[in-house]
Amino acid sequence: MSHDVTSSADSPFRSEPSERDQAPQFVLPLVVRIEKTAPPARTDALETAARAVLVMLSDERSLGDGEWAEAVRDWQDARIRKVVRRARGAEWRRAEALPGITVSGKTAEVRVFPPVPLDGWPKDLVKLQVSGTDLDDPEPPARPDGTLPVLWLNPGLDMSAGKAMAQAGHAAQLAWWELSDEERTAWRETGFALAVRTADPAHWDELTLAGLPLVRDAGFTEIAPGSCTVVADHPALR
Repeated sequence: MSHDVTSSADSPFRSEPSERDQAPQFVLPLVVRIEKTAPPARTDALETAARAVLVMLSDERSLGDGEWAEAVRDWQDARIRKVVRRARGAEWRRAEALPGITVSGKTAEVRVFPPVPLDGWPKDLVKLQVSGTDLDDPEPPARPDGTLPVLWLNPGLDMSAGKAMAQAGHAAQLAWWELSDEERTAWRETGFALAVRTADPAHWDELTLAGLPLVRDAGFTEIAPGSCTVVADHPALR
């Protein structure tokens, strides 16, 4: 799942070949807990996945000489890939036993792990399914608070929950990169409060022209190459 932001000539999200393709390729694994009897709400799962990416990026183990820092640097030097898998029961308990961070929402639990080589997934994660992450919202999500960062989804695309979770994570990461240290600290102190919503078509057209971080998909799964998937509308970037 490689993606593109239009503002950088050397973006790790570009769909076109670049020097980043020559580097060793890593992936950020995310696992969402989906129990048969109590699946999470779709929007909450998307928001929790986005916050999980931010928690990993800001964790002291990912920075400086931290134990995950080298893997995080290697991952960010190449393509920025994220893969969302699902787990329940014993699968989830095995995933929780691996080094990582569990982030909880209102109904969702997402565990994020330090980046691993594309062909080097831990055995307890590689067995997990990627498909089947189709989730629903029991009620339409409320209009987001105007002070919150909002990750706006393209209303013209039909993405599975797993695909949309990865896209929301990409958008959150792009916003993080563009913030100052002070702005990052302020966001972290809120617990990375954010909303994920689907824009209406007119608003989407405005958002894509607003100079905000914009994710384009490389087209490896589900949607056409170059599709704009998410705009990261953080108040500090408006």
